[in-house]
This record gives sequence, structure tokens and C-alpha cells, in this order.
Amino acid sequence: MFPGGISMTELIIILAIVLLLFGAGKLPEAGRALGEGIRNFRKALSGETESVKEVKAEDVRTEEKREEKEEVKA
Repeated sequence: MFPGGISMTELIIILAIVLLLFGAGKLPEAGRALGEGIRNFRKALSGETESVKEVKAEDVRTEEKREEKEEVKA
């Protein structure tokens, strides 16, 4: 038994119905779209987008340059 009370038989029936509805050719596309949706949702929950990551990386580089300048002066 899987979490949520779904047995193996019920899972097989659900997968068979999905296969009949979408067909074998559309399943990889549907899986890929579902995966991308979940990834984007997780990114949104973490609150960190690509632009935020870029700004953080730029701040780190700026700080490293500042430290290098201070070392050269000393």
C-alpha cells in the first residue's frame, strides 16, 4: 500500500486510464511538462529566481575584488 491509501491495483488502473486518455506518444511530453511545473513551483517557494542568484554572485565578486585591493594596499 502506498501513502494515501492507494493500493497497487488501483495505481495500475489509474495508469491504464491515463495511457488510454493521452496515448503513448503524449506521455513523455506530459511528464516533462509536469516536471518543469514542479521545478518552477519549488523555485518560487524558495523565493530565489535566476536574477536573485545573479545579483548574489555579483555581490560576491565585488566583495572579493574589494578584499584583493585591501590586500594589495597592505
